[in-house]
Amino acid sequence: MDDSVTGMPSAQALFDDGKEPQALRTIGEVAKALGIRAHVLRYWEEQFPALQPIKRSGNRRYYRPEDVALIGEIDRLVHREGYTLRGAAKAISDKIPSGADSSTAYDSAAMEELPTAAFFEKLGLIRKSLASALSRA
Repeated sequence: MDDSVTGMPSAQALFDDGKEPQALRTIGEVAKALGIRAHVLRYWEEQFPALQPIKRSGNRRYYRPEDVALIGEIDRLVHREGYTLRGAAKAISDKIPSGADSSTAYDSAAMEELPTAAFFEKLGLIRKSLASALSRA
């Protein structure tokens, strides 16, 4: 279920929507999959320079798999480890090599260091368990 390159679970495990693993995701899809509200994701874009989803016509956001992984890392730092947004931004910027373009520097090579795979694995199992329980009710 984990992606051998990034250590992250596959996109099917997170999204279970039939799209290709490298497919772009809308803000709604990402918000629903990770349990983070869309307005929080938009705010995090302002606070974390490395988080730069692709913006298309009408300012619609499309998140790449590395953006989703970064959001998972931000969520872990802020909500589970108690970092402030400023502290989380510093921790993330410290992982990006100096002189690198922040929009592409947080790529799959950097993702190998992030301990979010277990979190996403548990999230997928909980989602399936809840869906199963709801279908029986």
